[in-house]
Amino acid sequence: MLSERKRGKMTVEEAGRLGGEKTAETHGPEFYSEIGHKGGQKVKRLIEEGKELEK
Repeated sequence: MLSERKRGKMTVEEAGRLGGEKTAETHGPEFYSEIGHKGGQKVKRLIEEGKELEK
């Protein structure tokens, strides 16, 4: 693994961390609030659809 670092490669963990930091820097907290709300609404709709199918 050390030899990979010498060649400039990074681990998946490092890439994910850097990508997350860049996203947070670019979009800010409002972005996460908005996508969280959208996800919650989707889950709510899916649960309601599932209950309707059970009837």
